[in-house]
Amino acid sequence: MDKLRIGYFADGPWSHLAFERIIASEFVEVCFITPRFDTADGQLKDYAEQYGIDYVLAKNVNAPDFLELAKGYDCDLFVSMSFNQIFRFEVINLPKYGIINCHAGKLPFYRGRNILNWALINDEKEFGITVHYVDEGIDTGDIILQRTFPITDQDDYASLLEVAYVECANILYDALHLFKEGPAKGNDQKTIHPVGMYCGVRSYGDEFLNWNQCSRAVFNFVRAICSPGPLARCTSDGEEIKINRVRLIDNAPTYIGKPGQVLCKNKNGNFLVKTADSFVEVLEYEGKLRVGKVLKTPEK
Repeated sequence: MDKLRIGYFADGPWSHLAFERIIASEFVEVCFITPRFDTADGQLKDYAEQYGIDYVLAKNVNAPDFLELAKGYDCDLFVSMSFNQIFRFEVINLPKYGIINCHAGKLPFYRGRNILNWALINDEKEFGITVHYVDEGIDTGDIILQRTFPITDQDDYASLLEVAYVECANILYDALHLFKEGPAKGNDQKTIHPVGMYCGVRSYGDEFLNWNQCSRAVFNFVRAICSPGPLARCTSDGEEIKINRVRLIDNAPTYIGKPGQVLCKNKNGNFLVKTADSFVEVLEYEGKLRVGKVLKTPEK
């Protein structure tokens, strides 16, 4: 058959590896690249120049002028990878086979934004990556491919990102293979769960650490937003403390104390801090920790 003609709506490292897989294939032709309007991804622009692909900025992909422009490419499929605009009916139905999206979440669960952070905060033991058709809902379209990957206590936001960057590229490439002879089969998300769930975007103040939680919750929160995230934050005598890594203490006793209190400095030079049930060891931080002081949650 002729090459699968696609329009690529994309942004960031997720999309760069995927593009490199796609452009090296023998069965896909990338007709145009549309980056996020607010970032205008420079790497994607470089790809466009390198391979002679149109680089199309669009403030609103649902606007009549963009629809008219996109129609002229006569694409079989539009592909979304970390794009941030909502596709409406007209643009969804413009290409022959519709639009597909690659989502770093195990649909129908973990729809929405900042999925890897939320999965860690929720103490999940795995996370998913899903390629699905785009419909007029948010991450609700039929599932084409889905794979899951384990989360262990050694994982954090950085390690999950490393996996997701590579595996998003792999699963999207494999999904495109399914379109070589026509539209790929999709499976209704309601066959997995009738409702599913959504995660909201994380914003300023969501990085503030509440020590009045169990040690496990504190551990999960810190690793969920560690570097390259914003880092968990609290204050001591009005001074900001940024915490990048903590360790759970095996067999730590459960007892009542002052959550957030810096208990001692151990033989490794690290500080132990009281939580709601026991305590954790703070391994990486910025700022000044002082024994006896109580770390507090900043006010938004």
